[in-house]
Amino acid sequence: MRQVLSGTAAARGSALGRARVRLPHALDIEEARITPAEVDAELTRFHDAVAAVRAEMRDLRERLHGALAHEIGEFLDLHALLLDDPELLSGIDALIRTGLYTADYALRLQRNRIAAVFEGMDDAYLRSRIDDIDQVIGRLHAALHRRRADLQGASGEILVTDSVAPAELAQLQAQGVVGVVTAGGSPLSHSAILARSLHLPLVVGAAQALQKINDGDVLVIDGASGLVVLEPNAADLREHHRRVAETKRERRQLNRLRREPTRTLDGVDIKLWANAESRGDVTEAHALGAAGVGLYRTEFLFLGTSTLPDEEAQFRAYRDAVLAMTGRTVTIRTLDLGADKADKTGLALRDEPNPALGLRGVRLSLARHDLLHTQLRAIARASGYGPVRVLVPMITCGEEVRAVRQALDVVLRELRAEGKETSPQLALGAMIEVPAAALALPSFIDQCDFLSIGTNDLVQYLLAADRTNEALDGLYSPLHPAVLRVLRDVVRIGQRRGKPVTVCGEIAADPAFVPLLLALGLTELSLHPATLLDVRRAIRSCDLGQLRAAAPALLRARHQDGIARWLADRAPSTV
Repeated sequence: MRQVLSGTAAARGSALGRARVRLPHALDIEEARITPAEVDAELTRFHDAVAAVRAEMRDLRERLHGALAHEIGEFLDLHALLLDDPELLSGIDALIRTGLYTADYALRLQRNRIAAVFEGMDDAYLRSRIDDIDQVIGRLHAALHRRRADLQGASGEILVTDSVAPAELAQLQAQGVVGVVTAGGSPLSHSAILARSLHLPLVVGAAQALQKINDGDVLVIDGASGLVVLEPNAADLREHHRRVAETKRERRQLNRLRREPTRTLDGVDIKLWANAESRGDVTEAHALGAAGVGLYRTEFLFLGTSTLPDEEAQFRAYRDAVLAMTGRTVTIRTLDLGADKADKTGLALRDEPNPALGLRGVRLSLARHDLLHTQLRAIARASGYGPVRVLVPMITCGEEVRAVRQALDVVLRELRAEGKETSPQLALGAMIEVPAAALALPSFIDQCDFLSIGTNDLVQYLLAADRTNEALDGLYSPLHPAVLRVLRDVVRIGQRRGKPVTVCGEIAADPAFVPLLLALGLTELSLHPATLLDVRRAIRSCDLGQLRAAAPALLRARHQDGIARWLADRAPSTV
Protein backbone atom coordinates (compact mmCIF):
# COMPACT_ATOMS: atom_id res chain seq x y z
CA MET A 1 0.00 0.00 0.00
CA ARG A 2 1.29 3.46 -0.90
CA GLN A 3 2.81 5.47 1.96
CA VAL A 4 4.71 8.73 2.02
CA LEU A 5 7.52 9.12 4.57
CA SER A 6 9.11 12.46 5.32
CA GLY A 7 12.80 13.07 5.83
CA THR A 8 15.25 15.88 5.21
CA ALA A 9 16.62 16.69 1.77
CA ALA A 10 20.37 16.10 1.72
CA ALA A 11 21.45 15.49 -1.89
CA ARG A 12 19.30 16.42 -4.89
CA GLY A 13 18.10 13.85 -7.37
CA SER A 14 15.26 11.41 -7.91
CA ALA A 15 15.69 7.65 -7.61
CA LEU A 16 13.41 4.68 -8.29
CA GLY A 17 14.32 1.19 -7.14
CA ARG A 18 13.79 -1.70 -4.78
CA ALA A 19 14.69 -1.21 -1.14
CA ARG A 20 17.76 -2.89 0.33
CA VAL A 21 17.25 -2.61 4.09
CA ARG A 22 20.32 -2.71 6.29
CA LEU A 23 19.50 -2.84 9.98
CA PRO A 24 21.67 -1.02 12.55
CA HIS A 25 25.01 -2.66 13.10
CA ALA A 26 25.16 -4.93 16.11
CA LEU A 27 27.36 -7.92 16.80
CA ASP A 28 24.72 -10.08 18.42
CA ILE A 29 26.91 -13.15 18.61
CA GLU A 30 26.42 -15.81 21.24
CA GLU A 31 29.37 -17.02 23.25
CA ALA A 32 31.19 -19.82 21.48
CA ARG A 33 34.33 -21.72 22.50
CA ILE A 34 37.02 -23.69 20.73
CA THR A 35 39.35 -26.43 21.90
CA PRO A 36 43.09 -25.85 22.44
CA ALA A 37 43.73 -27.90 19.31
CA GLU A 38 41.67 -25.43 17.24
CA VAL A 39 43.48 -22.28 18.39
CA ASP A 40 46.02 -22.09 15.55
CA ALA A 41 43.37 -22.59 12.88
CA GLU A 42 41.14 -19.93 14.48
CA LEU A 43 44.03 -17.47 14.68
CA THR A 44 44.81 -18.11 11.02
CA ARG A 45 41.14 -17.54 10.16
CA PHE A 46 41.19 -14.22 12.00
CA HIS A 47 44.48 -13.04 10.47
CA ASP A 48 43.23 -13.98 7.00
CA ALA A 49 40.16 -11.82 7.66
CA VAL A 50 42.36 -8.88 8.68
CA ALA A 51 44.41 -9.27 5.49
CA ALA A 52 41.22 -9.44 3.40
CA VAL A 53 39.87 -6.22 4.93
CA ARG A 54 43.19 -4.45 4.37
CA ALA A 55 43.10 -5.50 0.72
CA GLU A 56 39.46 -4.43 0.39
CA MET A 57 40.16 -0.94 1.77
CA ARG A 58 43.34 -0.61 -0.29
CA ASP A 59 41.38 -1.49 -3.42
CA LEU A 60 38.75 1.14 -2.65
CA ARG A 61 41.44 3.73 -1.86
CA GLU A 62 43.09 3.13 -5.23
CA ARG A 63 39.79 3.52 -7.09
CA LEU A 64 39.14 6.96 -5.60
CA HIS A 65 40.46 10.08 -7.26
CA GLY A 66 40.32 13.83 -6.96
CA ALA A 67 38.49 15.47 -4.07
CA LEU A 68 36.78 12.19 -3.24
CA ALA A 69 40.20 10.71 -2.58
CA HIS A 70 40.76 13.50 -0.08
CA GLU A 71 37.36 13.41 1.63
CA ILE A 72 36.71 9.65 1.67
CA GLY A 73 40.39 8.77 1.84
CA GLU A 74 40.70 10.40 5.27
CA PHE A 75 38.09 8.00 6.63
CA LEU A 76 39.69 4.99 4.93
CA ASP A 77 43.09 5.96 6.29
CA LEU A 78 41.63 6.26 9.77
CA HIS A 79 40.05 2.81 9.40
CA ALA A 80 43.39 1.44 8.23
CA LEU A 81 45.06 2.87 11.33
CA LEU A 82 42.41 1.27 13.53
CA LEU A 83 42.97 -2.03 11.75
CA ASP A 84 46.68 -1.76 12.61
CA ASP A 85 45.99 -0.86 16.24
CA PRO A 86 47.90 -3.39 18.37
CA GLU A 87 45.34 -3.04 21.18
CA LEU A 88 42.57 -4.22 18.87
CA LEU A 89 44.48 -7.06 17.23
CA SER A 90 46.51 -8.35 20.16
CA GLY A 91 43.41 -8.25 22.35
CA ILE A 92 41.53 -10.49 19.93
CA ASP A 93 44.53 -12.78 19.58
CA ALA A 94 44.66 -13.14 23.37
CA LEU A 95 40.94 -13.88 23.63
CA ILE A 96 41.30 -16.63 21.04
CA ARG A 97 44.54 -18.06 22.44
CA THR A 98 43.90 -17.91 26.18
CA GLY A 99 40.14 -17.45 26.40
CA LEU A 100 39.52 -20.17 23.80
CA TYR A 101 36.81 -18.06 22.14
CA THR A 102 35.89 -18.20 18.46
CA ALA A 103 37.16 -15.26 16.40
CA ASP A 104 33.58 -13.99 16.03
CA TYR A 105 32.92 -13.86 19.76
CA ALA A 106 36.41 -12.48 20.49
CA LEU A 107 35.63 -9.72 18.00
CA ARG A 108 32.45 -8.87 19.89
CA LEU A 109 34.18 -8.86 23.29
CA GLN A 110 37.03 -6.66 22.10
CA ARG A 111 34.64 -4.26 20.38
CA ASN A 112 32.69 -3.87 23.61
CA ARG A 113 35.86 -3.28 25.63
CA ILE A 114 37.05 -0.51 23.30
CA ALA A 115 33.57 1.00 23.05
CA ALA A 116 33.39 1.25 26.83
CA VAL A 117 36.66 3.21 26.85
CA PHE A 118 35.48 5.58 24.10
CA GLU A 119 32.07 6.12 25.69
CA GLY A 120 33.71 7.09 28.97
CA MET A 121 35.71 9.91 27.38
CA ASP A 122 34.78 13.51 28.16
CA ASP A 123 35.48 14.74 24.64
CA ALA A 124 32.44 14.40 22.35
CA TYR A 125 34.61 14.18 19.24
CA LEU A 126 36.54 11.21 20.55
CA ARG A 127 33.35 9.53 21.81
CA SER A 128 31.97 9.75 18.26
CA ARG A 129 34.92 7.69 16.97
CA ILE A 130 33.11 4.54 18.10
CA ASP A 131 31.32 4.70 14.75
CA ASP A 132 34.68 4.19 13.03
CA ILE A 133 35.43 1.24 15.33
CA ASP A 134 32.09 -0.30 14.35
CA GLN A 135 32.82 0.19 10.65
CA VAL A 136 36.11 -1.70 11.00
CA ILE A 137 34.58 -4.42 13.20
CA GLY A 138 31.75 -4.85 10.70
CA ARG A 139 34.22 -5.38 7.86
CA LEU A 140 36.20 -7.90 9.92
CA HIS A 141 33.06 -9.83 10.85
CA ALA A 142 32.02 -10.00 7.20
CA ALA A 143 35.51 -11.16 6.16
CA LEU A 144 35.46 -13.94 8.78
CA HIS A 145 32.52 -15.38 6.89
CA ARG A 146 34.15 -14.77 3.52
CA ARG A 147 31.67 -12.13 2.40
CA ARG A 148 32.33 -8.49 1.68
CA ALA A 149 31.03 -5.85 4.05
CA ASP A 150 29.58 -3.94 1.12
CA LEU A 151 26.42 -4.64 -0.87
CA GLN A 152 26.64 -7.17 -3.66
CA GLY A 153 24.03 -7.40 -6.38
CA ALA A 154 22.67 -3.99 -5.38
CA SER A 155 22.29 -2.61 -8.91
CA GLY A 156 19.19 -0.43 -9.15
CA GLU A 157 18.51 -0.61 -5.41
CA ILE A 158 17.97 2.08 -2.79
CA LEU A 159 19.80 1.52 0.48
CA VAL A 160 17.65 2.06 3.58
CA THR A 161 19.71 2.15 6.78
CA ASP A 162 20.19 3.98 10.07
CA SER A 163 23.30 5.81 8.87
CA VAL A 164 25.87 5.69 6.10
CA ALA A 165 29.58 6.35 6.45
CA PRO A 166 31.43 8.63 4.02
CA ALA A 167 33.84 5.81 3.18
CA GLU A 168 30.92 3.72 1.90
CA LEU A 169 29.35 6.15 -0.54
CA ALA A 170 31.60 5.83 -3.58
CA GLN A 171 31.60 2.05 -3.10
CA LEU A 172 27.80 1.94 -2.94
CA GLN A 173 27.43 3.95 -6.12
CA ALA A 174 29.97 1.76 -7.92
CA GLN A 175 27.89 -1.29 -6.93
CA GLY A 176 24.81 0.22 -8.56
CA VAL A 177 22.99 1.74 -5.57
CA VAL A 178 20.88 4.58 -7.01
CA GLY A 179 19.88 6.33 -3.79
CA VAL A 180 20.14 6.24 -0.01
CA VAL A 181 17.60 6.79 2.79
CA THR A 182 18.79 7.05 6.39
CA ALA A 183 16.80 7.14 9.60
CA GLY A 184 19.32 9.53 11.16
CA GLY A 185 21.92 11.86 9.76
CA SER A 186 22.20 15.52 8.84
CA PRO A 187 22.29 17.42 5.53
CA LEU A 188 25.45 19.09 6.88
CA SER A 189 27.31 15.81 7.54
CA HIS A 190 30.38 14.62 5.62
CA SER A 191 28.22 11.90 4.08
CA ALA A 192 25.69 14.40 2.76
CA ILE A 193 28.43 16.61 1.34
CA LEU A 194 29.96 13.63 -0.46
CA ALA A 195 26.59 12.44 -1.74
CA ARG A 196 26.09 15.85 -3.36
CA SER A 197 29.52 15.61 -5.00
CA LEU A 198 28.62 12.15 -6.30
CA HIS A 199 25.15 13.31 -7.44
CA LEU A 200 23.74 10.41 -5.41
CA PRO A 201 20.18 11.16 -4.15
CA LEU A 202 20.13 11.13 -0.35
CA VAL A 203 17.31 11.62 2.15
CA VAL A 204 18.29 11.76 5.83
CA GLY A 205 16.31 11.85 9.04
CA ALA A 206 13.51 9.60 7.73
CA ALA A 207 12.76 8.36 11.24
CA GLN A 208 10.16 5.75 10.25
CA ALA A 209 12.08 4.29 7.33
CA LEU A 210 13.38 1.17 9.10
CA GLN A 211 9.97 0.42 10.64
CA LYS A 212 7.91 0.94 7.48
CA ILE A 213 10.17 -0.28 4.65
CA ASN A 214 10.99 -3.93 3.96
CA ASP A 215 13.52 -5.55 1.66
CA GLY A 216 12.23 -5.55 -1.90
CA ASP A 217 9.66 -2.76 -1.46
CA VAL A 218 9.60 -0.36 -4.40
CA LEU A 219 10.58 3.19 -3.48
CA VAL A 220 10.74 6.57 -5.10
CA ILE A 221 12.92 9.08 -3.26
CA ASP A 222 13.26 12.79 -3.94
CA GLY A 223 16.52 14.16 -2.59
CA ALA A 224 15.33 17.72 -3.18
CA SER A 225 12.17 17.54 -1.06
CA GLY A 226 13.12 14.79 1.41
CA LEU A 227 10.09 12.67 0.52
CA VAL A 228 10.18 8.87 0.30
CA VAL A 229 7.24 7.17 -1.44
CA LEU A 230 6.67 3.51 -0.59
CA GLU A 231 4.95 1.47 -3.34
CA PRO A 232 4.43 4.48 -5.64
CA ASN A 233 1.32 4.82 -7.80
CA ALA A 234 1.13 5.90 -11.44
CA ALA A 235 1.18 9.59 -10.56
CA ASP A 236 4.29 9.12 -8.42
CA LEU A 237 6.06 7.33 -11.27
CA ARG A 238 5.14 10.08 -13.73
CA GLU A 239 6.48 12.70 -11.33
CA HIS A 240 9.71 10.71 -10.87
CA HIS A 241 10.25 10.44 -14.62
CA ARG A 242 9.55 14.17 -14.96
CA ARG A 243 12.20 14.96 -12.34
CA VAL A 244 14.74 12.67 -14.03
CA ALA A 245 14.09 14.31 -17.41
CA GLU A 246 14.39 17.74 -15.79
CA THR A 247 17.72 16.77 -14.21
CA LYS A 248 19.08 15.60 -17.58
CA ARG A 249 17.93 18.83 -19.19
CA GLU A 250 19.63 20.83 -16.43
CA ARG A 251 22.90 18.97 -16.94
CA ARG A 252 22.80 19.69 -20.68
CA GLN A 253 22.20 23.38 -19.96
CA LEU A 254 24.99 23.44 -17.40
CA ASN A 255 27.46 21.95 -19.87
CA ARG A 256 26.77 24.90 -22.17
CA LEU A 257 28.05 27.19 -19.41
CA ARG A 258 31.58 25.78 -19.55
CA ARG A 259 32.84 28.67 -21.66
CA GLU A 260 30.40 31.32 -20.47
CA PRO A 261 31.55 34.14 -18.17
CA THR A 262 30.65 34.09 -14.48
CA ARG A 263 28.77 37.38 -14.69
CA THR A 264 25.71 38.71 -12.85
CA LEU A 265 22.63 40.05 -14.63
CA ASP A 266 23.87 43.61 -14.08
CA GLY A 267 27.24 42.86 -15.67
CA VAL A 268 29.56 42.28 -12.68
CA ASP A 269 32.15 39.53 -13.08
CA ILE A 270 32.55 37.12 -10.16
CA LYS A 271 35.67 35.00 -9.75
CA LEU A 272 35.08 31.27 -9.39
CA TRP A 273 38.16 29.45 -8.14
CA ALA A 274 38.39 25.67 -7.75
CA ASN A 275 39.34 23.57 -4.73
CA ALA A 276 41.68 20.77 -5.74
CA GLU A 277 44.26 18.29 -4.53
CA SER A 278 45.14 16.25 -7.62
CA ARG A 279 46.08 16.67 -11.25
CA GLY A 280 42.61 15.37 -12.16
CA ASP A 281 40.90 18.08 -10.10
CA VAL A 282 43.08 20.75 -11.67
CA THR A 283 42.41 19.47 -15.19
CA GLU A 284 38.66 19.51 -14.54
CA ALA A 285 38.85 23.01 -13.08
CA HIS A 286 40.69 24.24 -16.16
CA ALA A 287 38.17 22.64 -18.51
CA LEU A 288 35.25 24.26 -16.64
CA GLY A 289 36.76 27.72 -16.92
CA ALA A 290 37.76 28.24 -13.29
CA ALA A 291 39.64 31.49 -12.67
CA GLY A 292 42.35 29.45 -10.97
CA VAL A 293 42.84 27.10 -8.05
CA GLY A 294 41.74 28.87 -4.88
CA LEU A 295 42.67 26.02 -2.53
CA TYR A 296 45.15 23.29 -3.39
CA ARG A 297 45.20 20.84 -0.48
CA THR A 298 48.59 19.36 0.29
CA GLU A 299 47.56 16.87 3.01
CA PHE A 300 47.16 14.03 0.50
CA LEU A 301 50.95 13.90 0.19
CA PHE A 302 51.25 13.18 3.91
CA LEU A 303 48.30 10.86 4.55
CA GLY A 304 48.48 7.11 4.03
CA THR A 305 52.29 7.02 4.16
CA SER A 306 54.71 6.24 6.96
CA THR A 307 57.37 8.71 5.75
CA LEU A 308 57.24 12.45 5.20
CA PRO A 309 57.31 13.51 1.52
CA ASP A 310 60.62 15.14 0.66
CA GLU A 311 61.09 18.40 -1.22
CA GLU A 312 61.28 16.71 -4.64
CA ALA A 313 58.04 14.77 -4.19
CA GLN A 314 56.20 17.90 -3.08
CA PHE A 315 57.76 20.04 -5.80
CA ARG A 316 56.66 17.64 -8.56
CA ALA A 317 53.07 17.60 -7.30
CA TYR A 318 52.87 21.39 -7.02
CA ARG A 319 54.66 21.97 -10.35
CA ASP A 320 52.25 19.63 -12.16
CA ALA A 321 49.27 21.54 -10.75
CA VAL A 322 50.75 24.85 -11.88
CA LEU A 323 51.49 23.53 -15.38
CA ALA A 324 47.98 22.07 -15.70
CA MET A 325 46.41 25.51 -15.07
CA THR A 326 48.38 27.02 -17.99
CA GLY A 327 48.97 30.44 -16.52
CA ARG A 328 46.02 30.68 -14.13
CA THR A 329 46.95 31.19 -10.47
CA VAL A 330 47.28 28.17 -8.16
CA THR A 331 46.81 28.84 -4.43
CA ILE A 332 48.71 26.21 -2.44
CA ARG A 333 47.68 25.77 1.18
CA THR A 334 50.44 24.77 3.57
CA LEU A 335 49.89 21.60 5.54
CA ASP A 336 46.62 21.49 7.50
CA LEU A 337 47.18 18.31 9.45
CA GLY A 338 46.27 17.55 13.03
CA ALA A 339 45.57 14.65 15.34
CA ASP A 340 42.06 14.34 13.90
CA LYS A 341 43.57 13.15 10.61
CA ALA A 342 44.82 9.64 9.93
CA ASP A 343 48.52 10.42 10.14
CA LYS A 344 50.94 7.50 9.97
CA THR A 345 54.05 9.67 9.86
CA GLY A 346 54.06 10.41 13.57
CA LEU A 347 53.88 14.10 12.71
CA ALA A 348 50.62 14.86 14.49
CA LEU A 349 50.13 14.29 18.20
CA ARG A 350 47.83 11.28 18.47
CA ASP A 351 47.00 11.70 22.14
CA GLU A 352 45.65 15.25 22.02
CA PRO A 353 42.44 15.47 24.08
CA ASN A 354 40.82 17.86 21.58
CA PRO A 355 42.38 17.63 18.11
CA ALA A 356 40.22 20.38 16.58
CA LEU A 357 41.76 22.83 19.07
CA GLY A 358 45.23 21.32 19.08
CA LEU A 359 48.52 21.41 17.20
CA ARG A 360 47.22 21.66 13.64
CA GLY A 361 47.59 23.91 10.61
CA VAL A 362 50.13 26.71 10.98
CA ARG A 363 50.71 25.73 14.61
CA LEU A 364 52.15 22.39 13.53
CA SER A 365 54.17 24.00 10.72
CA LEU A 366 55.76 26.52 13.06
CA ALA A 367 56.43 23.85 15.68
CA ARG A 368 58.20 21.76 13.01
CA HIS A 369 60.28 24.37 11.21
CA ASP A 370 62.00 21.75 9.07
CA LEU A 371 58.60 20.69 7.76
CA LEU A 372 57.60 24.26 6.87
CA HIS A 373 60.98 25.00 5.31
CA THR A 374 60.79 21.95 3.04
CA GLN A 375 57.22 22.70 1.96
CA LEU A 376 57.91 26.37 1.25
CA ARG A 377 60.95 25.44 -0.84
CA ALA A 378 58.82 23.07 -2.92
CA ILE A 379 56.09 25.70 -3.39
CA ALA A 380 58.56 28.44 -4.28
CA ARG A 381 60.25 26.21 -6.87
CA ALA A 382 56.86 25.44 -8.42
CA SER A 383 56.26 29.21 -8.75
CA GLY A 384 58.94 29.26 -11.42
CA TYR A 385 56.48 27.47 -13.74
CA GLY A 386 53.50 29.81 -13.31
CA PRO A 387 51.63 32.06 -10.88
CA VAL A 388 51.40 30.68 -7.34
CA ARG A 389 50.02 31.99 -4.04
CA VAL A 390 50.68 30.57 -0.56
CA LEU A 391 47.74 30.15 1.82
CA VAL A 392 48.29 29.52 5.54
CA PRO A 393 45.59 27.66 7.53
CA MET A 394 44.44 28.11 11.15
CA ILE A 395 45.85 31.60 11.57
CA THR A 396 45.01 33.10 14.97
CA CYS A 397 47.23 36.18 15.16
CA GLY A 398 49.60 38.38 13.20
CA GLU A 399 52.69 36.81 14.75
CA GLU A 400 51.94 33.58 12.87
CA VAL A 401 51.63 35.39 9.53
CA ARG A 402 54.85 37.27 10.21
CA ALA A 403 56.70 34.06 11.07
CA VAL A 404 55.61 32.36 7.83
CA ARG A 405 56.48 35.49 5.84
CA GLN A 406 59.99 35.48 7.31
CA ALA A 407 60.40 31.77 6.55
CA LEU A 408 59.24 32.36 2.97
CA ASP A 409 61.71 35.23 2.51
CA VAL A 410 64.54 32.98 3.70
CA VAL A 411 63.51 30.25 1.26
CA LEU A 412 63.34 32.66 -1.69
CA ARG A 413 66.84 33.97 -0.93
CA GLU A 414 68.17 30.41 -0.67
CA LEU A 415 66.69 29.30 -3.97
CA ARG A 416 67.91 32.37 -5.84
CA ALA A 417 71.40 31.82 -4.44
CA GLU A 418 71.18 28.23 -5.75
CA GLY A 419 70.23 29.54 -9.20
CA LYS A 420 66.70 28.12 -9.13
CA GLU A 421 63.89 29.98 -10.86
CA THR A 422 61.12 31.32 -8.63
CA SER A 423 58.44 33.97 -8.79
CA PRO A 424 59.92 37.39 -7.88
CA GLN A 425 57.42 37.66 -5.02
CA LEU A 426 54.97 35.08 -3.70
CA ALA A 427 51.62 36.36 -2.47
CA LEU A 428 50.91 35.19 1.08
CA GLY A 429 47.35 34.75 2.36
CA ALA A 430 45.71 33.85 5.65
CA MET A 431 42.78 31.53 6.14
CA ILE A 432 40.18 33.15 8.36
CA GLU A 433 38.61 30.20 10.15
CA VAL A 434 39.41 30.96 13.80
CA PRO A 435 37.11 33.58 15.35
CA ALA A 436 40.10 35.30 16.96
CA ALA A 437 41.60 35.90 13.51
CA ALA A 438 38.37 37.50 12.30
CA LEU A 439 38.21 39.78 15.34
CA ALA A 440 41.91 40.72 15.24
CA LEU A 441 42.07 41.06 11.45
CA PRO A 442 42.58 44.87 11.38
CA SER A 443 45.79 44.43 13.38
CA PHE A 444 47.48 42.09 10.90
CA ILE A 445 45.73 42.37 7.53
CA ASP A 446 48.54 44.56 6.19
CA GLN A 447 50.84 41.54 6.49
CA CYS A 448 48.56 39.57 4.14
CA ASP A 449 48.23 39.82 0.37
CA PHE A 450 44.83 38.10 0.32
CA LEU A 451 42.33 36.35 2.61
CA SER A 452 40.40 33.11 2.34
CA ILE A 453 37.46 32.43 4.66
CA GLY A 454 37.18 28.77 5.65
CA THR A 455 33.54 28.69 6.64
CA ASN A 456 33.43 25.02 7.68
CA ASP A 457 35.74 25.53 10.65
CA LEU A 458 34.74 29.15 11.24
CA VAL A 459 31.10 28.20 11.77
CA GLN A 460 31.84 25.33 14.15
CA TYR A 461 34.37 27.35 16.15
CA LEU A 462 32.12 30.40 16.28
CA LEU A 463 29.08 28.40 17.40
CA ALA A 464 31.01 25.81 19.49
CA ALA A 465 29.15 23.12 17.51
CA ASP A 466 30.78 20.12 15.82
CA ARG A 467 29.32 19.90 12.31
CA THR A 468 29.61 16.10 12.37
CA ASN A 469 27.54 15.80 15.56
CA GLU A 470 23.96 14.97 14.55
CA ALA A 471 22.65 16.04 17.95
CA LEU A 472 23.67 19.62 17.07
CA ASP A 473 21.92 19.80 13.70
CA GLY A 474 19.79 22.73 14.80
CA LEU A 475 22.76 24.69 16.14
CA TYR A 476 25.43 24.22 13.49
CA SER A 477 24.28 26.45 10.67
CA PRO A 478 25.98 28.98 8.39
CA LEU A 479 22.69 30.91 8.59
CA HIS A 480 23.28 31.89 12.21
CA PRO A 481 23.18 35.72 12.47
CA ALA A 482 26.59 35.75 14.16
CA VAL A 483 28.15 33.94 11.17
CA LEU A 484 26.75 36.50 8.73
CA ARG A 485 28.05 39.42 10.77
CA VAL A 486 31.54 37.93 10.93
CA LEU A 487 31.52 37.30 7.17
CA ARG A 488 30.39 40.86 6.50
CA ASP A 489 33.07 42.32 8.78
CA VAL A 490 35.89 40.30 7.22
CA VAL A 491 34.78 41.27 3.71
CA ARG A 492 34.52 44.96 4.64
CA ILE A 493 37.98 45.01 6.22
CA GLY A 494 39.43 43.32 3.14
CA GLN A 495 37.75 45.82 0.82
CA ARG A 496 38.94 48.83 2.83
CA ARG A 497 42.54 47.59 2.78
CA GLY A 498 42.44 46.49 -0.87
CA LYS A 499 42.90 42.77 -0.08
CA PRO A 500 40.99 40.17 -2.15
CA VAL A 501 38.69 37.97 -0.04
CA THR A 502 37.55 34.49 -1.07
CA VAL A 503 35.16 32.03 0.60
CA CYS A 504 36.29 28.42 0.27
CA GLY A 505 33.95 26.48 2.59
CA GLU A 506 30.95 24.33 1.73
CA ILE A 507 28.59 27.29 1.44
CA ALA A 508 30.59 28.48 -1.57
CA ALA A 509 29.68 25.24 -3.35
CA ASP A 510 25.95 25.51 -2.69
CA PRO A 511 24.03 27.53 -5.32
CA ALA A 512 21.35 28.33 -2.73
CA PHE A 513 23.87 30.45 -0.77
CA VAL A 514 25.01 32.51 -3.77
CA PRO A 515 22.59 35.44 -3.19
CA LEU A 516 23.66 35.66 0.47
CA LEU A 517 27.39 35.67 -0.30
CA LEU A 518 27.02 38.26 -3.06
CA ALA A 519 24.86 40.46 -0.80
CA LEU A 520 27.58 40.39 1.86
CA GLY A 521 30.07 41.80 -0.63
CA LEU A 522 31.94 38.69 -1.77
CA THR A 523 33.06 38.56 -5.39
CA GLU A 524 35.33 35.49 -5.20
CA LEU A 525 34.29 31.93 -4.34
CA SER A 526 36.36 28.73 -4.28
CA LEU A 527 34.63 25.37 -4.58
CA HIS A 528 34.89 21.80 -5.79
CA PRO A 529 34.79 21.53 -9.62
CA ALA A 530 31.76 19.21 -9.42
CA THR A 531 29.51 22.14 -8.43
CA LEU A 532 31.25 24.94 -10.32
CA LEU A 533 28.74 25.05 -13.18
CA ASP A 534 25.77 25.00 -10.78
CA VAL A 535 27.19 27.98 -8.92
CA ARG A 536 28.01 29.79 -12.18
CA ARG A 537 24.40 29.39 -13.28
CA ALA A 538 23.18 30.75 -9.95
CA ILE A 539 25.44 33.80 -10.23
CA ARG A 540 24.27 34.52 -13.78
CA SER A 541 20.68 34.70 -12.51
CA CYS A 542 21.49 37.24 -9.76
CA ASP A 543 21.33 41.03 -9.89
CA LEU A 544 24.22 42.16 -7.71
CA GLY A 545 22.90 45.69 -7.24
CA GLN A 546 19.56 44.45 -5.96
CA LEU A 547 21.24 41.98 -3.60
CA ARG A 548 23.54 44.62 -2.14
CA ALA A 549 20.53 46.90 -1.63
CA ALA A 550 18.79 44.08 0.26
CA ALA A 551 21.81 43.33 2.48
CA PRO A 552 20.69 45.56 5.39
CA ALA A 553 17.45 43.58 5.69
CA LEU A 554 19.49 40.37 5.70
CA LEU A 555 21.75 41.61 8.48
CA ARG A 556 18.83 42.85 10.56
CA ALA A 557 17.42 39.32 10.81
CA ARG A 558 17.62 38.15 14.39
CA HIS A 559 17.01 34.47 13.80
CA GLN A 560 17.97 31.79 11.31
CA ASP A 561 14.37 31.53 10.14
CA GLY A 562 14.43 35.16 9.01
CA ILE A 563 17.67 34.63 7.09
CA ALA A 564 16.26 31.48 5.50
CA ARG A 565 13.17 33.43 4.37
CA TRP A 566 15.40 36.16 2.90
CA LEU A 567 17.24 33.49 0.93
CA ALA A 568 14.05 31.72 -0.17
CA ASP A 569 12.72 34.99 -1.59
CA ARG A 570 15.85 35.31 -3.72
CA ALA A 571 16.39 31.70 -4.73
CA PRO A 572 18.55 31.63 -7.89
CA SER A 573 17.09 30.33 -11.13
CA THR A 574 17.81 26.75 -12.20
CA VAL A 575 17.14 27.38 -15.89
